[in-house]
Amino acid sequence: MRTAVALVAFAVTLAAGAQTRETDYLKRQYDFTAPPAPAASANRWTPVPRITGRITSRELGLVINTADPYSVEVGEFYIQARGLTRAQVLRLQLPVRGVLTPDEFRQFAAAIDSFFDVPVQALALAWTQPYAVACNSITGALALGFDAALCNHTCAPSARSPYFNSATARPYSDLKLRPAMLLAARDTAMAKAMIERGVASDGTLGLRGSPPVHAYFVKTSDSARSARAPLFPPPGLLRRPGVDVHVEAKEAIEKAQRVLIYETGLVSVPKLDTIGWVPGALADHLTSFGGQLERETGQMSILDWIASGATASYGTVSEPCAHPPKFPNPQVLLLQYLQGASALEAYWKSVAWPQQGVFIGEPLAAPFARR
Repeated sequence: MRTAVALVAFAVTLAAGAQTRETDYLKRQYDFTAPPAPAASANRWTPVPRITGRITSRELGLVINTADPYSVEVGEFYIQARGLTRAQVLRLQLPVRGVLTPDEFRQFAAAIDSFFDVPVQALALAWTQPYAVACNSITGALALGFDAALCNHTCAPSARSPYFNSATARPYSDLKLRPAMLLAARDTAMAKAMIERGVASDGTLGLRGSPPVHAYFVKTSDSARSARAPLFPPPGLLRRPGVDVHVEAKEAIEKAQRVLIYETGLVSVPKLDTIGWVPGALADHLTSFGGQLERETGQMSILDWIASGATASYGTVSEPCAHPPKFPNPQVLLLQYLQGASALEAYWKSVAWPQQGVFIGEPLAAPFARR
């Protein structure tokens, strides 16, 4: 009982003026294997654990594909931006195409395992492609292992991540998995700008006297792609971190400024060029093929979020069907990030079934972190 109450305390404290929740709700962790919660629970806060510490540049490994000029240029830029040492950088050759075969992936994963020691808790992959291994994302396969059976029925539930909504800042030491994020963008100039936004974001938010930033959770007319709407947080100002939470029913937000988070569900999200992002912003849309980074699918790529000024995003590489656990949980993403987690940690901890989802962005961005 003491543990359960402690898990809830952080979320309740953040929600300024929040009323005491029912006892049965306080006792449980949210279970994403269960059916979606009824609409009546949409304005309740999801329990998250308190976290201490985060993954920093000392615990991050970088992988550069020497066969890809983009990877070499962006990787070298990232080494300088985050002050990585030689021991933290693996250089190898991979095919420069969207999807690896299982055999190609096994060789790649073996090189990762043999090169990086225990201190490396997470990975940055300095490329836009490859982003998948058959129907798995490359980030999902690296962390959880390649799941060949999933490719027979991609709409089936996939492996539950032990990292989901966890407190650990050492996922490899504690869970034997290394979450990864691609330094992906449409070109090297956009990638460098994304990296610079991530570095510039560190420790800049949640400061006393600063104007609030805004988190938008949008339910569109696309009901299937709005499957996360019951999981949206209660709207209102979270005074301590300085985040104004907006829950809206519309096709898109427009001309919003100081945007920290934007989550929606739509095939293609309009008016992104009108958004004023803060450094470290996170944004994603629930759709089937947003994670197919270099393929024309008729659906918006998550690279468009990066191009518009967001610092990290997430999308699936194969048909997931509208299972909310295959996409970021809005409340877990928000509440982990507000505690000082990096973009990589907040995004990874928010996805219960990440096997088909690829994470992109500047992994170490941490706007709410304190030294």
